[in-house]
Amino acid sequence: MDGTGEAKTVVQRGLYYDELEVGSCYRHRPGRTATEADNVLFSSLTMNTQALHLDAAFSESQPFGQRLMNSMWTLATMVGASVSQITQGTLVAQLGLTDISFPAPLFHGDTLYTETEILDKRLSASRPGQGIVTMRHTGRNQNGDVVASATRTALMWRVPGEES
Repeated sequence: MDGTGEAKTVVQRGLYYDELEVGSCYRHRPGRTATEADNVLFSSLTMNTQALHLDAAFSESQPFGQRLMNSMWTLATMVGASVSQITQGTLVAQLGLTDISFPAPLFHGDTLYTETEILDKRLSASRPGQGIVTMRHTGRNQNGDVVASATRTALMWRVPGEES
């Protein structure tokens, strides 16, 4: 109760521009275990017919010896893992992704854990009440191996009433 006899209401949201601090690192949990169904469905939905994702027999003859998770699934899931903690309801628009890399493979049955570091932020010169945040998403498997990373730039709302 909040002192007035009313139950407190909490609405889940991300963080506003003003609440993000350069250098902060957010570990997003729970992780997400990659499945064969995820790989086949995502590859099919995106018209990616790469045999390394869909053909088990072919993939066994390739350097990793098994099918690889579609790297775009890994990227999308890594960014998606950050939404509830950082951008839910506080994002105006995603402005870009750069420096995307996949230094190690992700396989069916691996669990993807994501963390986000705030690299930079500045107020928007042309959009009052908004700021531009640069962040780095890093995805690791259950062994701690980095399987993906990307730098993301986003236009974020400021705390309402803090626009000046």
